[in-house]
Amino acid sequence: MKVEVVPHNPHWKNAFESESKQIAKALGNNLVVIHHIGSTAIPHIYAKPIIDFLVEVRYIDRVNTKNFAMEALGYEAMGEFGLIGRRYFRKENPPGIRTHNVHIYEVNSTEIKRHLAFRDYLIAHPEDAQKYSNLKRKLAKEYPEDIEGYMDGKDGFVKEMEKKAIKWQTL
Repeated sequence: MKVEVVPHNPHWKNAFESESKQIAKALGNNLVVIHHIGSTAIPHIYAKPIIDFLVEVRYIDRVNTKNFAMEALGYEAMGEFGLIGRRYFRKENPPGIRTHNVHIYEVNSTEIKRHLAFRDYLIAHPEDAQKYSNLKRKLAKEYPEDIEGYMDGKDGFVKEMEKKAIKWQTL
């Protein structure tokens, strides 16, 4: 997978809002809320141009019954995809480039809290957000065709920011 990070695009917010409406219809009354997460949700930083959705549902076991509805929107149902308690869907554009990731968890999941704390912390702390942006740009140059190398390179920084974010959130 090609690793590309690009400057923040204000269109990402509208793309999130538009797609959220479709996802909400697909998931029906099990849906609680849809959050915009990932770097595209953080103003002024570089990001892979992939919109990430964090979806809270009442009952995670009911999500599988909505796979066909999500597939009708162009998503591939990936099941838990390595994370217990998650349902993951991904979408690509016609040339086969990933455009959307949907991570679904049951309400009160610690994963929801972790993702939202990370996002909110970086929005509230633009200096750390810029450090993250600079790291992402550096890693994308070092690993232009190696998504695992890119992700591994971010891992330590992300974990450090998550710790700061959880601590900050409890203040």
